[in-house]
Order: sequence, then C-alpha cells, then structure tokens
Amino acid sequence: MNIVIFGPPGAGKGTQAQIIVDERCVVQLSTGDMLRSAIAAGTELGMKAKQIMDAGQLVSDEIMVRMISERMAEDDCANGVILDGFPRTVAQAEALDAMLNERGVSLDKVIEIQVDEVALFARIEKRAAETGAARSDDTADVLTQRLKVYYANTAPVLPYYQEKGLLMSVDGMQAVEKVSEAIRQCLDS
Repeated sequence: MNIVIFGPPGAGKGTQAQIIVDERCVVQLSTGDMLRSAIAAGTELGMKAKQIMDAGQLVSDEIMVRMISERMAEDDCANGVILDGFPRTVAQAEALDAMLNERGVSLDKVIEIQVDEVALFARIEKRAAETGAARSDDTADVLTQRLKVYYANTAPVLPYYQEKGLLMSVDGMQAVEKVSEAIRQCLDS
C-alpha cells in the first residue's frame, strides 16, 4: 500500500504516519526526517537544506524527487510506503506518478489532515518546549513562513489528487486516537 499524508506543518502527519507504519507494515518516508538526518550528518545536501529549511522555504523538486526515488528502491519499501512531506508541489506529484508508474505501482490513498491554523501555533510551541527546541524550524516566525509556502505551493497538490479520486480528508482537530480511527476508515474504504 502506497499512501501520501498531507497537512500543514504541525498537523500531526508524523504522528499519524507512525501509527499507519505500525498497523500496515509499510515504511514511513519522511522527507523532513531524511533532510534533518543529512543536516545532522553535515553532508553538503544537509547544509544546503538547513539554510533553505531555516528560512521556511522548500528544498528543490529535483533534490526531493531524487532522494525519494533512491529510498523507494530499497528492499524494505517493497510492501509499501507512506510519504510524509512529499510531494509538496504539483511538479513533485507528477514526478512521483511517473516514478511509481515506471515501477508498476501506484498510490492507493492520499490522506489530508485538516487543522485550524491557530491551533498549529500552539502545537509548534508545545513541540518546541517538549523537545527543548531541538528542531530549528519550530518557531512562530518559521511556522508563519512555512504556512505561506504550504498554502502557495503544497495545498494546490490536493485538487490534483482529488481529480484522480485518491484524496480523503480527516478532521485533525480531534484527539490523536480519533484522527487515527478516521484514517483507518479512509484506508479501509
């Protein structure tokens, strides 16, 4: 099963993706985690990505598509993946479709977690406090910029998947368990 999970920064995509991983035996491909790992390792890609991410911008389509393609070719992804943070643009969605088509597979579902923007700021502040601000992008200023980028670049991907009949939305303002149950229902339908 190949799934994409969407939502603005702080919507709970990572939390829900981990639940899906545990329940469906798929691999979570979090581009944010992949990029943060490259940053921690001090790679050239990581340093470029850090500058871009700290400014609240998106890493280029070319870099993201190459990173995802290489990762999906690994053996542990044979049972399926949940993509968290990718695709972020229509161009990435089209490139993902082409890549999957070359492999003879397709996306099964695209899940959108809908949340109230005001609540996102509280969630980001809470995550920063809980992690000791371990993530350099967990600030109100960066979140404001990331939301602008999300609505300008990523939100337009939703109609792309809606036209394909793959998009399903859940209310992300509920308790984690209720969001998980709503996602289970989407995946089982």
